[in-house]
Amino acid sequence: MAIKLYSRNDFDFWTTIYTHWGDMDGLRHINHAKYLTYMETARLDLYGQIGHDLASWDQVESSILASMEVNYIGQAVHPSIFEIGQRIARIGTKSYDVLTAVFRKGEDKPVLQANFILVSINYNTGKTIPVPDEFKKYLNPL
Repeated sequence: MAIKLYSRNDFDFWTTIYTHWGDMDGLRHINHAKYLTYMETARLDLYGQIGHDLASWDQVESSILASMEVNYIGQAVHPSIFEIGQRIARIGTKSYDVLTAVFRKGEDKPVLQANFILVSINYNTGKTIPVPDEFKKYLNPL
């Protein structure tokens, strides 16, 4: 199955991640699950860049991960420096998509790319809520 490869120009928000020796698996490449952690860190950085208060653990309204699709394109080893690009690619009534790609520093082809569907939620009630307006001003569909 052919997938469209994204370029660095497709992304609005950036986070740099440094690998660790323990990120490799028995085949001596970065383990697939470590990339999920890298992208989660980058997603939290994105929230901070758009104005969410990440220091508050008692937030009533936030987002929860509903779905993800990850396409692994290449391999990487430690040490590597990854530049993770993100963009808010879709906003629905109560959910939004964050398109993400992981690039080795200085390279144009992504190691992997992913789409995360997040749902806005009120943690006190457990019910979904409309996507906050602060996200809407960063919507950048492809």
